[in-house]
Amino acid sequence: MRVKISRLPYTSLWNSEYTFFVEQLVTIINKYGADSLHLAKAFEKVTGLGANLVKIKAQELSNAISNQLHELDDERDTLITAIAAQVKIMGKLSMPSLAPHVDVLNHFFDIHGRDIALANYNAETKRINDLLADYDAKPGVAAAAAALYLDLLFGQLRAVNTRFAELFMQRTSEVAAIEKVNARPIRTEADKVLTAFFDAFEFCSSEYDEPDYSSPGNEINDLVTNYKTQLKARATRRQNGKDVSTEKPISQ
Repeated sequence: MRVKISRLPYTSLWNSEYTFFVEQLVTIINKYGADSLHLAKAFEKVTGLGANLVKIKAQELSNAISNQLHELDDERDTLITAIAAQVKIMGKLSMPSLAPHVDVLNHFFDIHGRDIALANYNAETKRINDLLADYDAKPGVAAAAAALYLDLLFGQLRAVNTRFAELFMQRTSEVAAIEKVNARPIRTEADKVLTAFFDAFEFCSSEYDEPDYSSPGNEINDLVTNYKTQLKARATRRQNGKDVSTEKPISQ
């Protein structure tokens, strides 16, 4: 009996998801045996996709780090801008007890500048490190920050800037090791191989009474249905204006 395989909209998958889908398909077919299913030749082409798919998966994971860096940079921009703005606001209050602390921090920002958030990645990292080193070296600055309830923001700025620097170095190291590839032709070729494999699966299921094609076919269709459901949910979130670029890949 012919077993129909549901087809997945491959173009909607991220590179890492595409690779994982192929890995899951390979696991299913290995479970039942490509030879016994009369699919050895078609399946060999599927397994042959692995090396190139790993390359585009690695490239996308590097891009994921870039997204994290962007988020961390936004946060430290917000923090440094908020601290300087808060000092300015408190300087306008008729609270004499705060005036000395405002003066200390205004002088502090006169030294380090209020345009740090406008600097590029590396320059901003260095300027924030210099600012925090000066902050640590001058107890009066830390005391003024505490008096204006800004010490927590300085602490968060330190944590975010440290994490940014670590992640930036990680990305630099990984990017250097990743082979630059053009994902489009790799994916286009993989689409053809997968389509041919599923066509062969359907053909063989109608040609041979044995072995059992229903069981692997059901598992493949369940897998495809899972991806389609999650892709549909992602599309809905995108239509509602939600950021989907930072989601975990499907089935990960």
